[in-house]
Amino acid sequence: MSKTVEVKEIDHLVKEGALLIDVREESERLMGYIEGSKNIPLGELSKHLGELPKNQPVYISCQSGKRGETAVQLLMENGFDAYNVAGGYRAYAEYLQSTGNEKEEKIEGTQIKPDKELNCSGLQCPGPISQVFQAMNQMKDGEVLEVKVTDPGFIADAKAWCANTGNTFIGSETTGKTTVAYMRKGAAGKPEASVQAGEEKTNKGATLVVFNQDLDKAIASFIIATGAAAMGKKVTMFFTFWGLNILRRDEEIPQDGKDFMEKMFTKMMPAGPKHLPISNMNMGGMGAKMIRQVMEKKNVDSLETLMENAMNMGVRIVACAMSMDVMGIRKEELIDGVEIGGVATYLGQAENANVNLFI
Repeated sequence: MSKTVEVKEIDHLVKEGALLIDVREESERLMGYIEGSKNIPLGELSKHLGELPKNQPVYISCQSGKRGETAVQLLMENGFDAYNVAGGYRAYAEYLQSTGNEKEEKIEGTQIKPDKELNCSGLQCPGPISQVFQAMNQMKDGEVLEVKVTDPGFIADAKAWCANTGNTFIGSETTGKTTVAYMRKGAAGKPEASVQAGEEKTNKGATLVVFNQDLDKAIASFIIATGAAAMGKKVTMFFTFWGLNILRRDEEIPQDGKDFMEKMFTKMMPAGPKHLPISNMNMGGMGAKMIRQVMEKKNVDSLETLMENAMNMGVRIVACAMSMDVMGIRKEELIDGVEIGGVATYLGQAENANVNLFI
């Protein structure tokens, strides 16, 4: 059992100079992180042991605490005094919301007259932050957006989003399970600093190579892509081999002109999001149906909705031309809005990206 530290203590420890390492992937931090933490993904931690101090405690944070336990065990085996943040970033975000410590300023709702109101109650990540992104793009510099949410992680996400896009998180107030947050378009005192739709804060973007056709992995891909786009990144998703099935139309397409092997591929592969299997407990398709039912019950966007939102936010969807040829998939079999490209298309975007993932 690894040694732990409570989430309510970690901000004070970091403020006093403690070293906090976030062992999640960089893409996960796009949607929020503990201020003052240093990002070293778990898979790379062993390479950086020589850079860490042994004369003081080292604190570890991840998403839910599981990877943190592994990281603490690794550090302790190498002579470090290490502690895991109990519950990880998820517990930290929930703690901030439940205590009201997330407030940037002490505010009363009556003190602020929002220019636009957004009700995201019941929506789960990345729904609220995606709607904030779209709403802000329709607002003028200096205008205030009011957002109602029930997602416990939203406040930390909103702070990270504002910090990365040049907007201002004013504050929030919580009543029961509902939180009302206020954000101003543009940096405080510098409205011109805000990020407009399609405008890049830096030349760093994000690319995702989607090789897998599993429903759960496709959902994760589009959640990450949508989150990155909401942060102002230029996002490219490159679909290759089995990943192409995610982009197929859910309708019968004439197969005239295809040879026997191409027709067999077409018949045996899942045609679009509604027919994708899941990576574990698929049970002949029952598992995928169960996942969809749970997502609907929890107000999590379906894969189809995630795909539509990603495209509306400017995410570039590219299908690998070579893979299409090998698998006998034609352009007319893919959904609207998909580009056809080769490896050079992907590499050209990856060169200017600081987040590159293979799923």
